[in-house]
Amino acid sequence: MTECPKTDSLLTTLASDLRSLLQSRQIDNPVMIGIHTGGLWVADHLHKALDIKQPLGSLNITFYRDDFTRIGMHPQVEPSNLPFNIDDQHIVLVDDVLHTGRTIRAALNEIFDYGRPASVILAVLVERSGRELPISADVAGQRINLQPHEHIKLSRDNDQAPLELSITEGK
Repeated sequence: MTECPKTDSLLTTLASDLRSLLQSRQIDNPVMIGIHTGGLWVADHLHKALDIKQPLGSLNITFYRDDFTRIGMHPQVEPSNLPFNIDDQHIVLVDDVLHTGRTIRAALNEIFDYGRPASVILAVLVERSGRELPISADVAGQRINLQPHEHIKLSRDNDQAPLELSITEGK
């Protein structure tokens, strides 16, 4: 089985690389949106580390997924919260794991329902192999190749607990 990367070092790398990318693109006042739930946890860390002035936004893409008939609906869907205008904003979209690309496609659909951003930068904690759509991260804490039967997941016990990545085997 593939060795699991350490979350703290990935968060540090991700924050540093994102800061550099924003500076190179001369973006000094971005807004940040985390995809519920793991992406929101990562976004919360990045939002603080980069000292972003605008409030942190959150997306729940449940109704935008193309596979909800297969995976089912979560009984307690949290609404999205975008406490800023999307139009002409430079958005940093954050997720925990980029795998097939379908979550990001759904997130972009929802963002564009709210308005037309100037740009969208995709930041992920882990970008793994197995893409089904032509989507890639602008910055990633780490890019890893996993076997098709391996899965990587970000979790935490409670709001104060540290984030933990785990790799498991399954279908």
